[in-house]
Amino acid sequence: MIRLTTASPAFEPAFAALLGQARETTETVDHAVAAIIAAIRARGDDALTEYTTRFDRFVPSSLRITDAEIDAATAGIPEELAAALDLAATRIEAFHKAQLPADIRYTDDAGLTLGMRWGALDSVGIYVPGGKAAYPSSVLMNAIPARAAGVARIAMCVPTPDGVLNPLVLAAARRAGVSEIYRVGGAQAVAALAYGTATIAPVDRIVGPGNAYVAEAKRQVFGRVGIDNIAGPSEVVVIADANNDPRRVAIDLLAQAEHDEAAQSILITDSAAFADAVAAAVLAELPTLPRQAIAGASWDAHGAIILVRNWDEAVALCDRLAPEHLQIMVPEPETLFARVRHAGAAFLGPFCPEAVGDYVAGPNHVLPTGRTARFASGLSVFDFLKRTTWVSADQAALDRVGPAAVALAEAEGLQAHGRSVAVRLSR
Repeated sequence: MIRLTTASPAFEPAFAALLGQARETTETVDHAVAAIIAAIRARGDDALTEYTTRFDRFVPSSLRITDAEIDAATAGIPEELAAALDLAATRIEAFHKAQLPADIRYTDDAGLTLGMRWGALDSVGIYVPGGKAAYPSSVLMNAIPARAAGVARIAMCVPTPDGVLNPLVLAAARRAGVSEIYRVGGAQAVAALAYGTATIAPVDRIVGPGNAYVAEAKRQVFGRVGIDNIAGPSEVVVIADANNDPRRVAIDLLAQAEHDEAAQSILITDSAAFADAVAAAVLAELPTLPRQAIAGASWDAHGAIILVRNWDEAVALCDRLAPEHLQIMVPEPETLFARVRHAGAAFLGPFCPEAVGDYVAGPNHVLPTGRTARFASGLSVFDFLKRTTWVSADQAALDRVGPAAVALAEAEGLQAHGRSVAVRLSR
């Protein structure tokens, strides 16, 4: 963990170094992924079965997980856990349905009727990790917005190492309205969703997190299908004053650090004493965590505490960091947040930790990482909708605007363009 203070003459180069940290994987997998994609395109289900046998250590009797298997796997889920999953799904669904946009239609002064309509994608593929950990919350966050947008077919791929099904992942998929589930993972799953096999029909867009192979596969199939983003390590910036409980803030920082060794947690505060107290609380809390090794490695390598002289500096630094997650814990958090321009998602006040957004708040937890919040947004219904514009004109309307179109077309040397308008003009 590094300590920085804006009062130091050495702050700017030190902060620039923090911004420039390479936290993404340096593993080069492009050639390996290209070979996997080529194999899936050439040999379809046979290649999928071979990769599943090799990487997940079992021979699948079928690639698709049946309804009977889902029923059996989910039957033993504790009632309390099922209720929590349903609460999360209900809240996520309500928030994303509220995002649905309205179509546009109006007639302008020239007499043309102009419009834009929204329509859902036909099919979406969702990738769900199934290696070190399973994330039913990720299923909800990826599938529910697609269903809210009106996507008819949602296909999900999830690896099942040693053939073991994760009950909560399957329950989340069923609650979110997933149409079909396949026991395949890795780059091969992305390739199957993009190009199709005898068993898995191709989709129009692929979303969901994964390892370096999955990320590279999404990059390589982009263009054939749409993708959500290429996600990097998770991150949080906490802006907090000395009125907060240091232990709570420390736990908030560690909640992000425990994702993986490349995650980043940053505290920005205006109190040196509070900074010291939080740093001490982090060290005290670490040994109590089951993922102590991961969280400790993240905090040691990428954690930071930044002491500012005022909140103007805090806002400016936050915008340069453009964090995936932002927590604001000051007396008037909305006032401060109104001045922040770049953040994937914000959590305001001492009783709204980022973790509540991971599960039950409602807004999506699939967010831009690696400072891409400067130009990107979190997953929403808009990722599963497309826009179509349309125009209607009668003779009078074309006579009013057509001559300008003819002049511009001829200026560009596109005579047929101009003529297609000119032959319709009344004069």
